[in-house]
Amino acid sequence: MAQFINRREDVVTEAIDGLLATSRGMLARLDGYPHIRVVIRNDWDKSRVALVSGGGSGHEPAHAGFVGAGMLTAAVCGDVFASPSVDGVLAGILAVTGPAGCLLIVKNYTGDRLNFGLAAERARAFGLNVSMVIVDDDIALPDLPQARGLAGTLFVHKIAGALAETGADLDTVTAAARRVVASTMSIGMSLDTCTVPGSPKEDRIPPGMVELGLGIHGEAGVEQIDFSDARTAIAAVAAKLAPHVEDKSHVALINNLGGTSVLEMSVLTHELLNSVLGPKISHVVGPAPMMTSLDMRGFSISLLPVEAQELDALSRPVVLPAWPGLAAIMPINVASLPDGLTPITPLASDHPETRQFITNCCNVMIAAEQDLNMLDAKSGDGDTGSTLAGAARALIRAMDRLPLSDHTQLYRAIGQELSQTMGGSSGVLLAIFFTAAGDGAASGLSMRDALKAGLSRMQEIGGAQVGDRTMVDALAPALDALADGILAAAKAAREGADLTATLERAKAGRAAYINAKQLHGNVDPGAEAVARLFEYVAR
Repeated sequence: MAQFINRREDVVTEAIDGLLATSRGMLARLDGYPHIRVVIRNDWDKSRVALVSGGGSGHEPAHAGFVGAGMLTAAVCGDVFASPSVDGVLAGILAVTGPAGCLLIVKNYTGDRLNFGLAAERARAFGLNVSMVIVDDDIALPDLPQARGLAGTLFVHKIAGALAETGADLDTVTAAARRVVASTMSIGMSLDTCTVPGSPKEDRIPPGMVELGLGIHGEAGVEQIDFSDARTAIAAVAAKLAPHVEDKSHVALINNLGGTSVLEMSVLTHELLNSVLGPKISHVVGPAPMMTSLDMRGFSISLLPVEAQELDALSRPVVLPAWPGLAAIMPINVASLPDGLTPITPLASDHPETRQFITNCCNVMIAAEQDLNMLDAKSGDGDTGSTLAGAARALIRAMDRLPLSDHTQLYRAIGQELSQTMGGSSGVLLAIFFTAAGDGAASGLSMRDALKAGLSRMQEIGGAQVGDRTMVDALAPALDALADGILAAAKAAREGADLTATLERAKAGRAAYINAKQLHGNVDPGAEAVARLFEYVAR
């Protein structure tokens, strides 16, 4: 898999220098590249307890991204997913440790324990006061003698860092760090493995499955389970965490493992707060990428039971962009719509034949969702099918409040419903189409002429004409042919839709930004949707 790197051997040093160049002068590195890669605070005077952490690279922004006032004093960076050397760790300790001493914060992996541990022994031989805590917050594998260190490490960085910044002594800082380690619990989940620079990608997780309890180096998790949606994913995570949760307030650290979109992370946050764990969560850190695993399409949840002193330490501001801060969970505020936007609800009425007809048409759009998305992926952003299917589902849900026996009002009501539930340009255009058709029907036009009036208004506002490679290419000929019957209309719609595959380029819609070569041979998804509807009605 292609990646934006140069040489594999240079990826860590070049990434560190990129971080340093944009750190606003707050960070520096020790000499000794490429064997010694230590990022330190540029303002450090050794008057307080130093905090040193680190490990393999590939977890960015951890660990170098958390070096700064109120958090780490130094971060020691190894190769991707490999512990730094003893000399690298020792260099970091010697560079920042003064009379107040140093605390090493180490994730529980064999290489990290050995290299940081030996470096601590050598630093003590220099007469330095060095203590060490091992973070083992992973609860995925309860029978594992040595639990792994995950994103809960960030709780230790922040709380110990806040104490050290205020001048607490080494014993106090170490004791606080150990309390946090003892009570922090974490678990991760991912849809895919990560891509290690210069190595083939491991395709361990099959489509339709998600792995629960995997490590931050891509180590296999405790199990693979069926994946359906965010709610069930969070339910599986919550079920693993729940037995460890105390009957008190907790802070949740919601960590992006690197390849999950911001949109997905917000959905996962919503589901977490509405899960069985929700009532126990008073504050959150994130969602944000904090302890990543390169480009892994996953997330992890870390929970820490808190009293006032932990909340105070977590809430103290720092100037580090990588730390998203602590946020209290608040009720969602809903403001009223401005005057004039509150919809006027028509008087609902029933008409079984109309209800069945609209429901069937909606089901045609729902069944076509994936086909239309695949067509749109070649000419747009791949969501036309989902947009139409979502609007269809919303229309089915709204059926009981529609004026089904009054077709004049029904056109307008459908237009209003689409304007509220259907996004994108298609939603606006179809809302205009049905609203204008309702206006035409109210003025005495026949159904065909009312629909043509809707098309005319839609073209006037949207600007698309026949030949521009849009839904108009199927809708206009179908309405023209409707005078000869529904079979003729369906035939005209299909011919118009198929013709869009031969057009040299699109002149309207998002497809207008796509080159002609990519569009050629692919039917416009909007035109295809119109054709399928007319073909259904003609059956």
